[in-house]
Amino acid sequence: MSARALATAWLNHLAVERGLSANTLSNYRRDVERYLEWLEATGITELGSVTALDIEAYVADLRRGGLAASSAGRALVVARGLHKFAVVEGHIGVDVAADVSPPATGRHLPDTLSIEEVSLLIDAVPTGDTATPVDLRDRALLELLYGTGARISEILGLAVDDLVDCDGILRLTGKGNKQRIVPVGAPAMAAVDDYLVRARPAFATGRSHALLLNKRGGALSRQSAWAILKTAGARARLDKEISPHTLRHSYATHLLEGGADVRSVQELLGHSSVTTTQIYTHVTAENLRQVWREAHPRA
Repeated sequence: MSARALATAWLNHLAVERGLSANTLSNYRRDVERYLEWLEATGITELGSVTALDIEAYVADLRRGGLAASSAGRALVVARGLHKFAVVEGHIGVDVAADVSPPATGRHLPDTLSIEEVSLLIDAVPTGDTATPVDLRDRALLELLYGTGARISEILGLAVDDLVDCDGILRLTGKGNKQRIVPVGAPAMAAVDDYLVRARPAFATGRSHALLLNKRGGALSRQSAWAILKTAGARARLDKEISPHTLRHSYATHLLEGGADVRSVQELLGHSSVTTTQIYTHVTAENLRQVWREAHPRA
């Protein structure tokens, strides 16, 4: 069986047997196609002809082409999955991809906004009597992202009932359907209440119970949420790349700078391991080093 036929069978297996989401399958399909095109460019059409050196060369080419180490690592995971499937199904005898190491990744300190920059970002969205329903929705989105430190998928997954009578405590459903509770501050609750009273009825068609709606009455999409942040960032004239994760990073950093302990921040972010949360301690430590460099006479 050709490499392309095996890839098709594997993707069908992932969809039917493993039940992967459409978004995950789309990512796998993209990476598989990239791998197959690379193999074909080198004259390889059968997985049985691939060697470990070929796969190492593939990953190296991805890196030389500008792909980040983390993205190249994910591409390798997909190639490994395809080869493992071919072995399990009996189409090839040896899994040459199993021992290929992913490219080393350096520790990346997440981009953050200062407290002042967060205020500028949120205040860039009009409020009060002149605000449109879209403005009120966008403001509620920004306040919730920064006020809870939630992932964008967690905020977009909220239903109206999740915010009604929540008494300042919100239950979020994170990765692996794990639930956690996070406090919601007064500014975020005020923005949500304003949106629910003055804006959401203008969007609602009865088709969706989602808290945040688009103009057609459906749940707000991830792409639209990104666009809202980029628009607010441009209005605030912030010279930084801003994404939903930027506000999550800023939330964690500001908590630690304010004296919160790492374990508490871990719980609020929904990290399964404190090691993941500890990257933010490096951010705050770097801030302290910068202050020291600027202020100490013998720095």
